[in-house]
Amino acid sequence: MNINNCAFEASYGTAAQLPPSKLPEIIFSGRSNVGKSSLINKLLNRKALAKVSATPGKTATINFFDVDKRAKFVDLPGYGYAKVSKSEKNRWADLVEGYFAGDRNFCVVVQIIDMRHKPTTDDLGMLDFLLHNKLPFIVVLTKNDKLNKSQQEKQLEYFSELFAKYNNAAFFPFSALKGDGRDEILEYISKAVDDFSNS
Repeated sequence: MNINNCAFEASYGTAAQLPPSKLPEIIFSGRSNVGKSSLINKLLNRKALAKVSATPGKTATINFFDVDKRAKFVDLPGYGYAKVSKSEKNRWADLVEGYFAGDRNFCVVVQIIDMRHKPTTDDLGMLDFLLHNKLPFIVVLTKNDKLNKSQQEKQLEYFSELFAKYNNAAFFPFSALKGDGRDEILEYISKAVDDFSNS
């Protein structure tokens, strides 16, 4: 999969607008301001393909990116931002639930959590949802460059114990700044796309 051959495709604000699913979909999920757009940009080697918002909770659409005509990167709206109105939160929930309820080519969900902190209630709720619905997923722990080595080791130990409860989910420390973890995440995604396409 040639990640240099990628392009933004479209944004959708309601589940009814979502296009049919024809290629494997790599889904990016996480709370607002966790670094979803930065992760996508780093993986695809672009500076601003996915828009990085200075305002948490601003991404209120599902954004599709074509990757080499072989897969779609699907950027879900961030959850858990308190200052968004209840009606807007409900619209987001309907959009995301509508997406997951659809007949789609779910290849792998990339669940994103800030490595510096314990997962939020919303993070754990999302992990439970993925596990309950038997959706394949990995976890990317962002902002690992904000921790020193001993802090990283402590957090890795914590997350290792936590994810043991989630079928020993694979997890990857990541830094958008330094690129730590990028190659390993891309390798996992590429293999997942190959396996999905050949199944």
